[in-house]
Amino acid sequence: MSNSRLCLLSLVSILSLLITTTTNLVAAQRQRCRPDQTETLKRFKNEFTFSSSCSDDAYFLRGVTCDNVTGAVTILKLPSGCLRGTLRDNSSLFELSHLRYLNLSFNNFASSSLPSAFGQLHNLEVLLLSSNGFLGQVPSSIRNLTKLTQLKLSHNKLTGDLTSLLQNLTSLVALDVSSNEFYGTIPSFLFTMPSLSYLDLSENHLSGPLEPPFSLPNLQFLMLSHLNINHQLDLRIFSSLKSLSYLDLSGISLAPISMDSDIDFTKNLNVLLLLECNISKFPRFVRSLKNLENLYLSHNRIKGNIPDWLWSLPRLTTLYLYNNSFTGFEGSLDHVLANSPVQVLDMAYNCFKGSFPNPPRFIINLSAWNNSFTGEIPLSTCNRTFLDVLDLSYNNFTGLIPPCLGNMNVVNLRKNKLEGNIPDEFHIGASTQTLDVGYNQLTGKLPRSLRNCSLLRFLSVDDNRIKDSFPFWLKALPSLKVLTLRSNRFYGPISPPYGPGPLAFPKLQILEISHNRFTGSLPRNYFENWSATSLKPNDEEKYMGDDTSDEYIYQEKLYMGDYTSDKYIYQDTLDLQYKGLYMEQGKVLTFYSAIDFSGNKLEGEIPESIGLLKALIALNLSSNSFTGHIPLSFANVSELESLDLSKNKLSGEIPQELKRLSYLAYIDVSDNQLTGEIPQGTQIIGQPKSSFEGNLGLCGLPLEESCFTENTPSIEEPDEEEDGGVLKWRAVAIGYGPGVLFGLAIGYVVALYKPEWFIKNYIQNRLLGIGRL
Repeated sequence: MSNSRLCLLSLVSILSLLITTTTNLVAAQRQRCRPDQTETLKRFKNEFTFSSSCSDDAYFLRGVTCDNVTGAVTILKLPSGCLRGTLRDNSSLFELSHLRYLNLSFNNFASSSLPSAFGQLHNLEVLLLSSNGFLGQVPSSIRNLTKLTQLKLSHNKLTGDLTSLLQNLTSLVALDVSSNEFYGTIPSFLFTMPSLSYLDLSENHLSGPLEPPFSLPNLQFLMLSHLNINHQLDLRIFSSLKSLSYLDLSGISLAPISMDSDIDFTKNLNVLLLLECNISKFPRFVRSLKNLENLYLSHNRIKGNIPDWLWSLPRLTTLYLYNNSFTGFEGSLDHVLANSPVQVLDMAYNCFKGSFPNPPRFIINLSAWNNSFTGEIPLSTCNRTFLDVLDLSYNNFTGLIPPCLGNMNVVNLRKNKLEGNIPDEFHIGASTQTLDVGYNQLTGKLPRSLRNCSLLRFLSVDDNRIKDSFPFWLKALPSLKVLTLRSNRFYGPISPPYGPGPLAFPKLQILEISHNRFTGSLPRNYFENWSATSLKPNDEEKYMGDDTSDEYIYQEKLYMGDYTSDKYIYQDTLDLQYKGLYMEQGKVLTFYSAIDFSGNKLEGEIPESIGLLKALIALNLSSNSFTGHIPLSFANVSELESLDLSKNKLSGEIPQELKRLSYLAYIDVSDNQLTGEIPQGTQIIGQPKSSFEGNLGLCGLPLEESCFTENTPSIEEPDEEEDGGVLKWRAVAIGYGPGVLFGLAIGYVVALYKPEWFIKNYIQNRLLGIGRL
């Protein structure tokens, strides 16, 4: 998926360049439109629910161009994310009969069929209907648009046979029907259209065979990935496409003879995607592709060494070899990669052994996680001045961490055998945003120069031997969202040293300090002024392009630490204990908020200010020495799903208000000194009895001890309002299982000391596979 997303970014720019062949339409001088045309546009807008930004007519009309003589609308580029509703055949849109260019992409016409009235717009030359939610078959009236040069219907739910679409559309230069549900055979006429330059049929249910000869002298971009081609494809059939520069056959099984052939591909080919093609040998024909810039061979079965000639390709800048069975490199490790022009290199999830080679001089993203590299990390990485992302996690590197971490945006050295201190050499203005050195053998203290990393968002040093006090000084970092100190030798209080007060990191969402030697109590206002009090689910967004461009993509960031550029994609991952389960290397949703203080020597009462953390999803205070009552304010933590207070010295009753926490899917208060009746909310009595055992004074379900004598009235049935809460919880609990909150990387789930609960509650959860690039 990550590779396809990266390719999407490339295609966005490629297709936008292609579309500029008609920008003479857009660049035409915008004249005053006729009043009747303006009124028609306003009527069109009022047929839908529109976003607040589109309530302004000037904003809505800014993508409109009218003919400088007649005043008729000729160009309409609807702002992305503007309209929502059903597009009908009688829409005012189809009164604009002079339209030559129409772009409705990225507006929500979900559950609308594609109106046949589009066929009335006989003057259309460009029709862009991407990501609109259209469903059903493409109407035959589209054939009437004989002037069309560009037709884009991608990312909808369109079905039917493509043979009913396009034979009259002989002027087409670009056709994109990708990511739909089209079925039937791939129409042969598509490969005999002399004007066609861009063809994308990928991610449909179309079947083969593909039969040459192809008569496509101008075809530059061909995407056929993830089709139902029912035979092994011989790459030699594409050798006749002499203008081809971009070829994507991902997900199609390729004939082995193709890999051993010297295919006479066009010298113009600069992007080749062969992911998931069942390839077992490195393709020999690549050696002759002197203009190749991007090569994707991930998710295949290629074994042995990477050939040394690959690094001599003069224009190769992007190379993805992820998830194969490579074991090494041909040639000298000192020079084999160093002189290569490669800027993005992904060798992760292979079988590489031995020393790591000196990286390419102009490397930007270097990913080699989950291999078996040994020895020291080459000091030459410090001389790679363009290096943004270094991910060498899950290897067997030894020795010291290189002293140049502050020069990179992302450094992930997790799960190696590195020793010594974390280098205290983060200079003022250091670009570091993610630093993960967990699961090594590091000692010493946290480097105080981390205060210079004003962009730092993710810091994980878990499972090392670091001996230090709590790093209150990290509060100076305005962007820090994740801080993981778990399983080290940190000691002392976690209350601010300058007097009782809130901890109050500016943007902290995850604080994981379990299994250390922290001591002391927490003041009543400890949880005041935390970002989790007002955290919103979608506080991170990414934009690619702008909403007036032909190819605009808006996407809320789904995961924390989602770094996207035109060169690479990287997502932070971390280990979490959640709902009694241990989850390794999960990608974490942007709205996830968690606190884990378990396994320390904290004492005193749990602060009432915990109730201010309304967006908190997981809280673990187990295995400490907390005393007093469970705060009533827990009832205000309305998003709470996982609560572990076990193995403390808590007394009194469990607040009955906890049964109002309709999202609460896991609670453990075992091994305390609690008394009274367990709250009888469905989400609580559905827990295993082990979650309440070890409290001699507790009674009620799910324990066997009854709170009532024979003369005591039975428990009343829950009223309608409680039933509503139960139903709400059931619906939400399904959505918030660990398979949804986390995309598990190298995923496995271990039931921690509660196997019977694990089996009962999680046997149906889906576990995802690889969770990052």
